[in-house]
Amino acid sequence: MRRKRVLPPTVLILCTAALAGTAPAVASPLAAPAPAAATPSAPLRILLTNDDGYDAPGIRKAFERLTAAGYDVTIVAPLTNQSGTGTKMMSAPAIAVKHPEPKVWAVDGTPGDSVLFGLSEVFEGHAPDLVVSGTNFGPNVAGLATHSGTVGGAVAALESGVPAIALSTGGLAVPDPTATVNAMGPTMDFAVRLIDRLRTRARSGPLLPKGVGLNVNHPVVGADGKGTAAGVAATFQDPQAPLQPDFTDSGDGTWKVDVRFRPQPAAKGGDVEAVNANKIAISPMNADWNAGPAEFAVTAALVAGVRP
Repeated sequence: MRRKRVLPPTVLILCTAALAGTAPAVASPLAAPAPAAATPSAPLRILLTNDDGYDAPGIRKAFERLTAAGYDVTIVAPLTNQSGTGTKMMSAPAIAVKHPEPKVWAVDGTPGDSVLFGLSEVFEGHAPDLVVSGTNFGPNVAGLATHSGTVGGAVAALESGVPAIALSTGGLAVPDPTATVNAMGPTMDFAVRLIDRLRTRARSGPLLPKGVGLNVNHPVVGADGKGTAAGVAATFQDPQAPLQPDFTDSGDGTWKVDVRFRPQPAAKGGDVEAVNANKIAISPMNADWNAGPAEFAVTAALVAGVRP
């Protein structure tokens, strides 16, 4: 799930076109209109998941805003908080599933388990047009994204051939709960604009290139979190790991684990730099662990001539 620093040309074209029409600022009345496309008769079908749990504020705000935008949204999400579970899935011989209300399924498993159950059972025989994971309480930038259940849910969708967007709200700072929850409103307002633009440009085809998903991080702007982002940037995943573990021997065979927040200088063009500047970061991602062509060439040179 490594993000490449050199963004694929097709994704750059897609993101540039999409971002041009989704910036928070009001568009100029003289701006050229988007290419005409027929309005699909059927509403976009979305499987909505997360890692904070099916009843968390972020997923409920997402359900509210996406439904109000006219999408056909079904929540299939973890029964309990599964933050930090990454791409873990299918690790138990059985899972419990609850159906507490219409359009809501709660899976006693990870985000990946939830997405797989949703695709296999809830959307059996007719896959959704899009999987949206989030919006998460807190950011999923840099190394946080690698271990994120929110991103893991999107990866499960991509592995199954379904376009996916991971949404997160927050910046690299100790979160203010009230401001972060408030900022989920602007996050979802932007998400609706982004999905609308992707759908318009898809012209009844797939919303994203095959195997490509988007990791979207929206900053918390203003003391109350209700401010407007300064812009939108196509980014890559910053390579830093801002959370560092510290282990203390308790003397009884156990070790106390402390997690320290140690951010490094932001990489230019990365998601951390964008969010720190109060911009919305959109990083393309895929579901595999392949490195880029340059890394492949270096590896090939390193192993050349090695014999069994």
